[in-house]
Amino acid sequence: MPYRRLPNTDQARLRALKAAVDRVGSVPPAELLFSQKTALELESFLPLFDQSLRQCLESRDRQIAASKQVAESGKTLRLFLSHFVQVFNMCIARGEIKPEERKTLGLQDCGNSVPDLATDKALIEWGKLIVEGEERRIAEGGRCRIYNPSIALVKVKLQVFEENYNAHKDFLLTVQKFKERLDEIRERADEMILKIWNEVEETVGPIDTNEKRDLCQSYGLVYFYRPQERQRDFLLGQI
Repeated sequence: MPYRRLPNTDQARLRALKAAVDRVGSVPPAELLFSQKTALELESFLPLFDQSLRQCLESRDRQIAASKQVAESGKTLRLFLSHFVQVFNMCIARGEIKPEERKTLGLQDCGNSVPDLATDKALIEWGKLIVEGEERRIAEGGRCRIYNPSIALVKVKLQVFEENYNAHKDFLLTVQKFKERLDEIRERADEMILKIWNEVEETVGPIDTNEKRDLCQSYGLVYFYRPQERQRDFLLGQI
C-alpha cells in the first residue's frame, strides 16, 4: 500500500494548506472530511503562513540584491584605494612627498606596498584612514595633491560602499527576524497539516482503494509508492 508523506518544504506545506482550504470552499459543511473547528483554524492560519513565507522570501531577495551592490561598490573602492596608494608611493619615489608623510595616512608599516584590502571590514578601516589622513595632510600644508584619483573621488566611493555595506547588514537582520518568525509558524503549519490529514483519513476509513486515495488527495494528502510496490505494479501491467 502507498504510504502518506507529510510536506518537507514550505512550498509543499503551502500547497497542502491551500488544497484543504479549497475543499472548505467547495464542499458543503456536512460533507467536509475534517471538522468545522479545524476548518475555521485553517482559514485563519493560512493567510498568516502565506504572508510570513512571502516576507521571508522577499527579504532574502532584497538581501541578495544588497549583497551584489556591496560586492560591486567594494570592487570599485578597492580599485580606487589601491590606485591612490600606488600614486602616493610614486610621489614619494619622485621626491614630491616626504616618506614620513605615510604616517599621516596610516601607511608607515606598508612601505611601498598597498595595504591588505581583502575584507569589507579592512576596506572601510583603510578607506577612512587614507581619506581622513590625506585630507589632514593637505590641510596642514602637505605638498603635491594627488589627482588621479583625487581623494575627493576616493571619499565618494567610500561613502557609497559604506551605505551599501550598512544597508546589507540591516537586510541581514531583517532576514534573520523573518526567518525566526517563519520557523515558529512552520511548526504550527506542520501541526495543522497533520491534524487535517488525520481527520480526513479517519473520516474516510482504511485507505484501501484508489477511490478513497483520490478523495484524500483532493484534500492535499500526498501518497507515495514504495520501490517494491512500483515494481510490482509495473510487472502486473505487463501481464
